[in-house]
Amino acid sequence: MIAGVRSWLTSITAVTLMLTVVQTLVPEGTLRKITGFTGGLLLLAALLQPVLRTDLGGLRLDLSGYGGAIEERWAELYTAGKEELAAIIAERTAAYISDKADALGLEVTVRVETEPGEEGTPLPVSAELEGSYSQDLADWIAGELGIPAERQVWHEGKN
Repeated sequence: MIAGVRSWLTSITAVTLMLTVVQTLVPEGTLRKITGFTGGLLLLAALLQPVLRTDLGGLRLDLSGYGGAIEERWAELYTAGKEELAAIIAERTAAYISDKADALGLEVTVRVETEPGEEGTPLPVSAELEGSYSQDLADWIAGELGIPAERQVWHEGKN
């Protein structure tokens, strides 16, 4: 290893010395620019010599572990997305019910539960309401949102 580094540094030094001598001997003008450019390419080749000699055919990358990690991370993100979607649907459904209750002149606090439907999309399945019971609101929730009366829990007198 050290012998290889020594050889590399020696070749860089030799090319640099040779270029310096040539640059001093060449007269000013276009010829000096051409020799400077050519010398720069030679110096670049000397600098890149270890990289150019590297055998990349023996390089093997083991990427098998990454496939499983990617699938696991995707599953985590998918689950988190479904949970976030369920929370948004529950929140917006509760707000929708609250708006309808306000329109009916009722004061209620609503909490909605969701469960995945046939296609996996979260759907509202139950509602817990705190406030005075209203048959009109209960019928509207059953008809508009598909939450049957037996899945509606009313807590009267707490609001």
